[in-house]
Formats: sequence, structure tokens, C-alpha cells
Amino acid sequence: MNQLAVSLAGHDKGRLYGIAGESGGVVFLADGRLKLLAHPKQKNQKHVRRITNLPKVIEEALQEVKQDSDLVHVLRLYQAIRKEGHEENEEGNEVKRCPSQM
Repeated sequence: MNQLAVSLAGHDKGRLYGIAGESGGVVFLADGRLKLLAHPKQKNQKHVRRITNLPKVIEEALQEVKQDSDLVHVLRLYQAIRKEGHEENEEGNEVKRCPSQM
């Protein structure tokens, strides 16, 4: 696993997932709690936004994901880093907020 994605459509809109695999136009998504690595959710790739420019610590942690609890830890870590002072624009690129907006 080496990428994260956000659902853009469906009842899970806005939910953060790890990409467990892909085949053709379908991605397999897992969050470690509702959708496990052993039984990932199938979703059309046009209904997800891949998160690019991940922080190094997240990229390294994704490489180490072996079980669902590891994935839960990585997703929580990513959310904490984003909340700490980074946000994404519409294209999915990470943008730092001005100190006056924090």
C-alpha cells in the first residue's frame, strides 16, 4: 500500500481510505475498521481523489502496513498532520495556511 484517497461520491463521500489495490478502472479501498484489508471496498476510480504529495512520515508508514491496525494508525496520523496546519485545495495539493488563519 502506498497511496491514500478520499471518496468523492456515494454514502461514504469524504471518507479517507488507503488504496489496497487496483484493477482496470476499479480501486480497492480499505480503512482498517469498516472495510478491512482482507475485504476492501470496490469503487470506480473516477469516484475517488488520490492524495498526492504525502508527508514523508506517511509515505514511510504506508510501506509498513501489514494489518488493519497499522492502516488505522496511518490514517489517524495523516488526519492529525492535516489538522495541524495543512489543508488541500480542490486539486488535492497540500497548501499551508497563513498563521493568521490557524
